[in-house]
Amino acid sequence: MVRWLKYFFLGTFTGLLGVIIYLSPSGLWLEERFGLSALFHLRGAIKAPTDVVVIAIDQPSASQLNLSIKPRLWPRSLHARLINQLAEAGASAIIFDLIFDTPGDTPEHDEALASAIKAAGNIVLVERLDYEDSALLSRQDDAAQHHYIREGTAQLLPLIADAAKAHAPFTLPKAERVHHYWTFKSNAGDIATVPVVVLQLYASALYGDFVRLLNSAEPELSAPLPARISEETDIEDLILTLRNIFVSNPQLATRLKENLDRDNLLNPGEKRVMRSLLDLYSGDPIRYLNFYGPPRSIKTIPYHQALALDDDNRDHSFELESLKGKVVFVGFSGATQAEQDIVRDDYPTVFSNPDGLYISGVEITATAFANLLENKPIRPLSATGSLSILFLFGFVIGMSAQFLSIRKTIVLSFLLVFIYAFIAYSFFKNAMIWLPLVIPVLLVLFTLMLAWALRIVILERYIGKSGPDDELDAIIEKYDGVFSGACLTTDIAGYTTLSETMKPSDLEKLMTIYRAVLRNPIDQHHGRVMDTTGDSSLSIWIKKPDNPRVPKLFQRIKKTPSSTEKLRACKAALDLNAAITRFNKLHDPPLPTRIGLHFGDMSLNKSDGTYRATGDVVNTTNRIQGANKFLKTRILLSGDVIEGLDDFLIRPLGSFLLPGRLQPVELLELIAYRQSASNQQLWLCETFAHALNAYQLMKWDEASHYLHNILSVFPSDGPSHYFLSLCAKYQNELPAAPWPTLTIDSK
Repeated sequence: MVRWLKYFFLGTFTGLLGVIIYLSPSGLWLEERFGLSALFHLRGAIKAPTDVVVIAIDQPSASQLNLSIKPRLWPRSLHARLINQLAEAGASAIIFDLIFDTPGDTPEHDEALASAIKAAGNIVLVERLDYEDSALLSRQDDAAQHHYIREGTAQLLPLIADAAKAHAPFTLPKAERVHHYWTFKSNAGDIATVPVVVLQLYASALYGDFVRLLNSAEPELSAPLPARISEETDIEDLILTLRNIFVSNPQLATRLKENLDRDNLLNPGEKRVMRSLLDLYSGDPIRYLNFYGPPRSIKTIPYHQALALDDDNRDHSFELESLKGKVVFVGFSGATQAEQDIVRDDYPTVFSNPDGLYISGVEITATAFANLLENKPIRPLSATGSLSILFLFGFVIGMSAQFLSIRKTIVLSFLLVFIYAFIAYSFFKNAMIWLPLVIPVLLVLFTLMLAWALRIVILERYIGKSGPDDELDAIIEKYDGVFSGACLTTDIAGYTTLSETMKPSDLEKLMTIYRAVLRNPIDQHHGRVMDTTGDSSLSIWIKKPDNPRVPKLFQRIKKTPSSTEKLRACKAALDLNAAITRFNKLHDPPLPTRIGLHFGDMSLNKSDGTYRATGDVVNTTNRIQGANKFLKTRILLSGDVIEGLDDFLIRPLGSFLLPGRLQPVELLELIAYRQSASNQQLWLCETFAHALNAYQLMKWDEASHYLHNILSVFPSDGPSHYFLSLCAKYQNELPAAPWPTLTIDSK
């Protein structure tokens, strides 16, 4: 019961951690910057609605019309001409993403533009939103102040503004990437932004049905509303009134949607627009943009082509009828980064091109309107839903990490992350619902690290900080200190000479770094460094108990370990040799190191708190390591080590009688992992095998031939030089018994 309470508390902790991260500002940034971006890229580009068109002021149009690329320098009579043509084409609404706040160079052009706007009757102008930082004094001594931001629209040129059907701002957040926009700006008195105004203007034909539905549900709320939208109706005031009605009556939209579903007077398309209006007026003022793809995913017509629609030589792909009923946005939209560098009206988004091309402001405005029209914005999962998912996800991972092994926990974690990511992707693609994606992944990583740390703490609780003492004590107590395992020793070539030439302090610094380099591969492959006296080291591998956290299970230690310990020792030797090679490239003087490996029974004893491994295996390993000096090799091992392993490329060197031993030892050079061995290394081993066979058959000329071939490719190959000298020697005198065992007399 106590154990399960611990599991429960850790699961609760990881679950609450996910909740805390989500509620913090960094949580939203993580999900927007990485989670939302990942979902967009997984989904890819989608088709934009055909009801929305962008007419782009761009470099090709400027060149065709012999004008500057800067929109403010274009004559307004040109815009008047475009409006007349779009009105003739039957565009349902025309939005100019250009600021007409000052008189033009030619008054007649301003008048022509105002006349065209008035005649069209469906023009929406974008206006700038200005900010005012105001201070409220909290004490009379002015010691403290509270600041707030008040926003207001900048006045447009009255001649042009009065002619438009409506004008509204459209501001985007100043952020690393644009993800959302406002439908209503609270700091500016809940003023409606451009997409809202355009949607209400687009849905003017359904306004009577909208009032009818409202009247059937709440007659007193529809009383102050105009019966229909006429030329005199102030669209902006009407929108503000509707917004206040729905904000003041939170359940009103739900009742109207129910009535809308039962209504038989509207077709499905009209119901979709009505539902969009209901969601707009009753919903959150912050909307996440559902981008359709990279720049110009919305149908974009260059300005000069749109202007030539009524010319005799017009491009027939842009017939007047193609714009009938469309909502047309006019503004700057550069097709290249060079254009955007001149006119900065573009924003980084999840679909910004790698070459630096951003989505233009007019296209983002059109995207926002298209999202409202289709009623398909990106909807973040509710706070309650997100917090519940994160808590449960963290709770499950936190619980499982305690009673499953690390490997099983990792497998389970990645499986859960994959399943959850697929669910999040499906919700995003099919329902435009945005689930947290990054925080669950962070919870998994944190939980895995926490579980690993807790297991280390538990291990230290039982086996001590200096190493697995309880396990070694169990070997001494239950098996009289006798165990089977692999032994590895190292020695630095020329260390005595080196120590004479260096300052003691410099030598100690160098050796401190060297010992750390030496220890890492041993630890990584589950070995134990038992001794690091001077320039030598001794490491061992023994079979671990099934569960080192529980001391009783030490009774399961077997005296004959599997080949796992041999495999780990060989891997450690190769990695150690590679690490020392890297060390020697970075440090001067270098420390060339010889490595020896052997396998068998050893004795373990403890004196003054220090454990020492002794026995014939340890002594023989030292002699094997010393044989490197004569054979000019780096890693030598005995045949007992490599027995049962096929993972490595080795070079048999023959039978050697080592100093102080009565029985010979089969020596082999450990060269590389078999899978990563080069063709030259494979050829070396094959050719040397032929040479060794010829040598053992006393075919001195044949053996010498093979050895010379090796030295032509590997001039410094130690074993080839060693056996070549023996071939030359034995051509003049017969070798002594016991043949073909070789004797190394000195250490």
